[in-house]
Amino acid sequence: MLKRRDFLKKTSLSAAALAATSLLPPRTSTRPATSIYMGDFAAPPIKKIKAAFIGVGARGGDHLTFFASLPGTEVVAISDLYEDNVHQWKTKAIEIGKGQHHLNPRGYFGDPEKWKNMLEEVKPDVVFIATDWGNHAPMAIEAMNQGAHAFIEVPIATTLQEMWDLVDTSERTKKHCMMMENVNYDRNELMFLNMVRMGVIGEPLHAEAAYIHELRFQQKEEQRGTGSWRTLEYAKRNGNLYPTHGLGPVAQYMNIARGEDIFKNLISYSTPARGRKLYTDKNYPADHKWSKLDFKGGDMNTSIIKTHIGRTIMVQWDETSPRPYTRHNLIQGTKGILAGFPTRVALEGGVEGITDSHHRWAQGDDLAKVYELYDHPLYKRLNELTKNSGHGGMDGMMMYRIVECLQKGLPLDQNVYEGCLWSAVAPLSERSVASDGMPQPCPDFTRGNWRETKPLAIVS
Repeated sequence: MLKRRDFLKKTSLSAAALAATSLLPPRTSTRPATSIYMGDFAAPPIKKIKAAFIGVGARGGDHLTFFASLPGTEVVAISDLYEDNVHQWKTKAIEIGKGQHHLNPRGYFGDPEKWKNMLEEVKPDVVFIATDWGNHAPMAIEAMNQGAHAFIEVPIATTLQEMWDLVDTSERTKKHCMMMENVNYDRNELMFLNMVRMGVIGEPLHAEAAYIHELRFQQKEEQRGTGSWRTLEYAKRNGNLYPTHGLGPVAQYMNIARGEDIFKNLISYSTPARGRKLYTDKNYPADHKWSKLDFKGGDMNTSIIKTHIGRTIMVQWDETSPRPYTRHNLIQGTKGILAGFPTRVALEGGVEGITDSHHRWAQGDDLAKVYELYDHPLYKRLNELTKNSGHGGMDGMMMYRIVECLQKGLPLDQNVYEGCLWSAVAPLSERSVASDGMPQPCPDFTRGNWRETKPLAIVS
């Protein structure tokens, strides 16, 4: 017999789950006649790309550096809250662009709304946005409304409603809106994509993705910098807040939202929240602003996505625990498995010339032959040019491809729907955690058009 206390607990959880689900934005089934589907969208070529940058305190400056070094580009404006950031990167843009650019980028700083003046006055072709998470969607929406393609740091937005607004604006304005998931351009992720496309592991069935990166030191950025605002996110939110670095690549291995499959629902659980408080108690006095926070976010979150055709993806997030960095980067197929951190390959019958069965990994020195056989042609073409850019070259390769696609009028490697699907894990996980792991339906931002979208090509 179900005891009254247990009954009340179960019904309370069910009510919480229903309440959370009722907050989901409606799944719009039709697209306005004036809008177009952006899955394989190719914008008219832009011979010389004029770019504006919003937020150059950290990532934005890195993006500006490599963009400005590429032929057929011009930095026309820079906006940031702080004058010294604007001056530093304006000087850098001029230095890099000598001999190939018009050297007069305009600077905007101080007032938090200055970026709007910049968009109205400069009218750039593209806008790169690298601000705090809460500003990503509003800035991208305004950029598209002002006639610019929008390129946004991860995540693309923090709420499902913002994601629908980004999709609707991109479709209406016919402007690209790409989340800049740089990890998709890492050598190993590119090689795994190539191997999956070649059928090396058979049919993909399961993937594992993560962003496990101890970042408690960011709390030292108390007034400016990432820690000054991101610490507040850890305090007030409990879920899988930063899923896209691990999830983006495995989703493309599986052709998610690209003709083959799409996310269906998600469940999520968080551990107790311990690490941030312990770190704060150890490093800050009781009257410090960090000490007054109630850190609600669990140290480790584990989420599981079920796809339309029944495949599974485990996504983990932990920026608190003392442990080595990993993104997992695992894809399991019917004929073998590819895994990262460290990079390993196991195939049924063995990896030819290396192992004799799937009971032993090809790894370490064995991988030289694997890279020789399966390195992605894009990596082979661009590695020498981009290897000195950020994050081991992936940042430069991503920027090179953005510029190349815009100049040639090609579809981008990541579309607006992918950015929203990958980022949606965060708010969906928060709702699942709050309802004791109840499944949350994943929005189909493509409105069913994923079935007609081409898989990401293996470009050379």
